[in-house]
Amino acid sequence: MEYKDYYKTLGVERSASAAEIKRAYKKLARKYHPDVSKEKDAEQQFKAINEAYRVLRDADKRKAYDQLGVHWREGQEFRPPPDWQGRAQGFSAEDLGGYSDFFAQFFGGGAAGAGYHREQSFRMRGQDLHASIEISLEDAWHGAARSLSLQGHDLDEQGRAMPRLRQLNVQIPAGIHEGQQIRLAGQGGPGIGGAPAGDLYLQVRFAPHPLFRAEGRDIFLELPLTPWEAALGAKIPVPTLGGRVEMQIPPGSQSGRKLRLKERGLPGKPAGDQYLVLRIETPPADTEAARELYRKMAAEMPFNPRQGRGF
Repeated sequence: MEYKDYYKTLGVERSASAAEIKRAYKKLARKYHPDVSKEKDAEQQFKAINEAYRVLRDADKRKAYDQLGVHWREGQEFRPPPDWQGRAQGFSAEDLGGYSDFFAQFFGGGAAGAGYHREQSFRMRGQDLHASIEISLEDAWHGAARSLSLQGHDLDEQGRAMPRLRQLNVQIPAGIHEGQQIRLAGQGGPGIGGAPAGDLYLQVRFAPHPLFRAEGRDIFLELPLTPWEAALGAKIPVPTLGGRVEMQIPPGSQSGRKLRLKERGLPGKPAGDQYLVLRIETPPADTEAARELYRKMAAEMPFNPRQGRGF
């Protein structure tokens, strides 16, 4: 009878915690479950994984197994000590069915395992899936409904994974910001053994916008100004996601100054703000009259923006 290294089967160290053992089991069980796996040896692998987990998940059985395991390697000829019979029992005759002779000898007092049968009681919730969805800032402000295609798979009557293209309707809530996720319950991977399907999580991305950029729920807009609008002040119509508003530009404004439109960003609790980043643009001197005007300004308005700045 060959020794079975249950730790090696699950791919964990002998010092692994109960949580690490459970995570390793769930990962392997999902990979090799005969209902969904495409691996050639899926049934044998699944059998070995379940056998290892049934021992290592139980603190008392794991302790009993560890008392002998340090002296053996996978595949070595194994015989428990004469006084071992009964010390590691704890499984019924029905439990022993479908597992190795090693398992039956070690935990069943010598009863050999019967032929393999699939554990009908095995259930595993479907895997959560992740994807992204690109929306406009207008969709994020107003809210919207979108239809998208998702390539997934279902299980046929024989338990085989079959590809299926699904059309999903997605509701975009007003005020959602970039990086948030929209959860579609039950639209993830199929469950195993009648367990529910996983969920689909869509991470929101904003499409590039010709005017605005977003930071969280705040919206930023570069606002071009003429030199006289910046110097004298002006009332200017400004676009926002909710429509145009009149904005008073204070006299003496400089490029880079930020002006706030309260609660004109994406809706929410609290709502975001819209920030106007001022940018002064100089008119081109592309005519003799324009050049003469600039020469007149230079003569009548001596101004050196570099003065006192170390230039």
